[in-house]
Parts: sequence; structure tokens; C-alpha cells
Amino acid sequence: MKGKNSFEIIIIGGSYSGLSAGMSLGRALKSVLIIDSGQPCNSQTPHSHNFITQDGKTPKEIATLARQQVEEYGTVEFYDGLATGAKKTTNGFEVTTERGDIFAARKLIFATGVKDLMPNIGGFAECWGKSVIHCPYCHGYEVRNERTGILANGDPAFHYAQLISNWTKDLTLFTNGKSTLNQVQIEKITKHDISIVEKKIVSFEHRNGNIHQIVFEDRSTFELKAIYARPDFEQHCKIPEKLGCELTEEGLLKVDFFQKTTVEGVLACGDNASPLRAVSYAVATGTIAGAMLNNGMTEEAF
Repeated sequence: MKGKNSFEIIIIGGSYSGLSAGMSLGRALKSVLIIDSGQPCNSQTPHSHNFITQDGKTPKEIATLARQQVEEYGTVEFYDGLATGAKKTTNGFEVTTERGDIFAARKLIFATGVKDLMPNIGGFAECWGKSVIHCPYCHGYEVRNERTGILANGDPAFHYAQLISNWTKDLTLFTNGKSTLNQVQIEKITKHDISIVEKKIVSFEHRNGNIHQIVFEDRSTFELKAIYARPDFEQHCKIPEKLGCELTEEGLLKVDFFQKTTVEGVLACGDNASPLRAVSYAVATGTIAGAMLNNGMTEEAF
């Protein structure tokens, strides 16, 4: 595609939520362009779970089949590339790509996900999504009853300790420095035979992303099979913020029940607007975004 092309809707991000929104809109006969740079945040995860009919498949398998199905709808087009900017126009929005192509649309949907910020722990990035995991509903069954760790502190650590104890009783909490848990939390955690280790962590020793032990600053080690962690993140795409979309305190795009952002004509779905980072939820919010946007546009035109 070269030059300026017009669509009713442009979806930026072509992974699960973007494809789901695209399917809803394609079935509603809307002209749609999906711009995708091919960088899903779960690309390193070997298998996806807790998504009915797709349990155990690789993220790539699910995304590939989803794209093939969306491509069947003739009003939906794809552009493989990176969106680098967008601006408001008289009739909607104009989106620019890294290659200098320009596209126009009445409405925008951002399904751009988030970028996880890896902590300064050797091996963390290599293990992320494999044996360093964030969601027990997505990965907990596969490491049930195994020797498991939690890398967190304060209230998030307490919540994780409560939750993960459902999947294993061989559980240790690593605060990676001085604990910020309060006394009540400490008493409840230790009551359930969960040890609290405050040593600073240097690295995770692993084999092809499968952790086998933690190495501490004092050179002592701790063997385990998996560890839960939730690193900091930032928006993968900065365009919504530049358009004026507000963020929540957690750094997510602020949306209402219909996935509308605080900027008229701009919606967001998937991980960029929700802390519930699961494929099934991303798909659900994409469906909502597509259906609600079509509903509003048809009402406007009626």
C-alpha cells in the first residue's frame, strides 16, 4: 500500500484483541485496516492456556489461525508495519507508518499491548513467560505442586502468596531486599508455612529459559521450578497518549465498559487497557470494542 488510503476504522495492533475487533467489524461490513508490527508481548511464551478450544496451543498458532479467519472478511485489510504517529483531522484521524505511508479513518482502535520492563536480574528476561510467570490461571496448572517462588514485595506479595498457595504448598516469597510487608501480612504468610527471603537477587540460573535456581548477592542459591513475578510495564505504543488519551494510575489506557478512551472516536482493547492479561480477556475486549464501535457508527448514520 502506498499513498493515502481511507477506511472507516483503523485498528493499530493485530494480535488477539485487534484481530477480535477486526472480526466483529468485518462481520458488520465495515471497511477496516489492521496495522500490525508483529511484536506480540507473549511471543516468548511456549503455550497458551485457559482459553477454551485453544488450551495448550502456542500463541503463534492461535494468532495465525485468527488472522486467517479475519482475512476471509473482504472489507478488512492488513498492513504489516509499524504505526508511528496519528493526528486528529476534520473527518477523523490520520495515521502515519514507519515507511511513510499515510492512512485516514473516522475511528481508531488501539490494540497495542504493553511492554514489560525487565528488572536488573540476570536471566530474568530469558525465563520470562516460560518459568518466570505472571498468571496462575494461565500457567499455574503446569507447575502445580512444584517448588515455586514469588518475586514481589508489600501488598502484591501478600496477594500472590494467598493466590499461589492454591496451586502449591511448597512456596517461598522472595522480596529481593528488605520486606515491606506489614506485621499482620507476615504472620498470615508464615502461618501457611511460606518462608520469606529478603536477600538481594543477582540472577536466575536456567536452561533455555527454564529456571533451576536463584543466585543471591551473597552467592548462596535456592533451587526451584518456577517463580511468579509481575515486572513494571509501559505502554507499547505512545500514540494514544499523544492524541490525549488519559492513563490510569497503573499506566493503562483509561476506558469505559464499551472500551472507549477519553478521546472521542478512539477505543482501546487488550492488555493496554486491562490488568487482566489473558488471551481470552484480550479477545473479549476486542469483540466488545468492535461491536460497540459499529453500534455507535450505525446509530450516527441512521
